[in-house]
Amino acid sequence: MAITETIELKPGAGAQPPVTPGKRFIELLTNQQTILLLVLIGMVIVFSVLNPVFFTVDVFGNILLDWGPIVLIAVAETFVVISGGIDLSVGATLGFSGVIAAYAMQAMTAAGQNDGITIFVGTLVAAATGVLVGFINSVLINRLHLVPFIATLATLGAAGGMSIVLTGGAPIGEGPQSAILLSVPWLGPLSWPLIFVIIIVVIAGLFLHKARFGRYTYAIGSNSFAALAAGINVKRHLTKIYVLSGLLSGLAGMFLYIRLGSGAPTSGVGDELDAIAAVVIGGVALSGGVGRMSGTVLGSLILATVTSGLIIIGVEPNWKQVVVAILIAAAVSLQALRANGRRS
Repeated sequence: MAITETIELKPGAGAQPPVTPGKRFIELLTNQQTILLLVLIGMVIVFSVLNPVFFTVDVFGNILLDWGPIVLIAVAETFVVISGGIDLSVGATLGFSGVIAAYAMQAMTAAGQNDGITIFVGTLVAAATGVLVGFINSVLINRLHLVPFIATLATLGAAGGMSIVLTGGAPIGEGPQSAILLSVPWLGPLSWPLIFVIIIVVIAGLFLHKARFGRYTYAIGSNSFAALAAGINVKRHLTKIYVLSGLLSGLAGMFLYIRLGSGAPTSGVGDELDAIAAVVIGGVALSGGVGRMSGTVLGSLILATVTSGLIIIGVEPNWKQVVVAILIAAAVSLQALRANGRRS
């Protein structure tokens, strides 16, 4: 005999408790983006109090010029890490792309080519060089089945070594004379290359959070097998991500060329660690599937601010590594606490 049971639900049973304004305020304060913004504001206040020179347009312009290449490779790293991978080659690709672009612009300048066209072609050459390195990374990962750490470690060594071999360790100049003038701020602390970088970061953020490209990236990073079962071509999407990473690293190399007026083979050495630090501080989980572009932007801005701030207040710049280590530990601890809070 079938037994039927009628359960009478009380009004409101099963409904989520209302979110009070106080709880919303606490959630806003404990949000990692809010904390990062408060940390950044706190740093500006402390450095300005210790040395008022810090709070000037010139210093902010210098900080933003330091931030430009860092945020480009950090944005590249954000896509890679959210997809569940890692790219150790972004710093070496930056330097290698800058060197190849410098040679191209040196040849065009020697041929009497117009500065504007030369810089434009140099930018394309730097971008294409980065794309090539990113494509090699994707082949190593998708075709030869190397883990991203090993694949990008190999291209880090190859690109860094090629930069030294091609240049003999000397910077490559004799390019367009007007290139370095582009890095002079003309709108407050903003220069033309910096405005270009901001536009790229905004577009990348929209792609990550609003476009199908970003949804696929999060899906692969959360569970690549489930993403494959859902019909996502995982290998093709990873190829796009590593090519994008190379492209942004190449543009970062061109940014440094414009700032320095030459392509230095040592540019970008160790910058992959800054990129990873900015991503982690910004709240992107190294396990993949979690992170926001705004966090990466704030994380990279904090790194640039720390570097300039310590120099201006007369502290040994090597202390930056200590400060960055503390910020990384704090960011990862906060992520763990928030994850435990959600589970409980």
